[in-house]
Amino acid sequence: MTATRAELEDAFAAYAAAVDQSRRSGDWEPFVQCFTPDASYVEHAYGRFQGHAAIRRWVTRTMTSYPGSEMVGFPAAWTVYDEERGWVLCSVWNEMDDPGDGSLHREYNWTMLHYAGNGQFSYEEDMYNPNEFGVMIGRWRKAKKAAASK
Repeated sequence: MTATRAELEDAFAAYAAAVDQSRRSGDWEPFVQCFTPDASYVEHAYGRFQGHAAIRRWVTRTMTSYPGSEMVGFPAAWTVYDEERGWVLCSVWNEMDDPGDGSLHREYNWTMLHYAGNGQFSYEEDMYNPNEFGVMIGRWRKAKKAAASK
């Protein structure tokens, strides 16, 4: 699908706002509504999900249980808009809650979104190294334990 840059930027801004709203409220429905009802979601560590119901089950379960429940932000480090293909590509930081010592613990993933029109995406794929996430979580846990013992 061809889209204008403004259309892609607006859709991605709405997507980012929905992620933030969902993260703050714990209700992941605003995030789910960023997708078409038949959207495909590929998450390399968790699998492939088709449609709103499957995406909703996965994101709610993942982001309301440890360690997802300890993630407090998902800011984009960079974003590329491909108007010809209707794609948005970005690097998103997955940031953990302050462990109690003010340190920042985060790891990135690359996200590819396919725009479907009307402000919605028909496809998302998250690409990252699960081992790097594990190392980051381990450092965060160590910092949290050290801060708690002071």
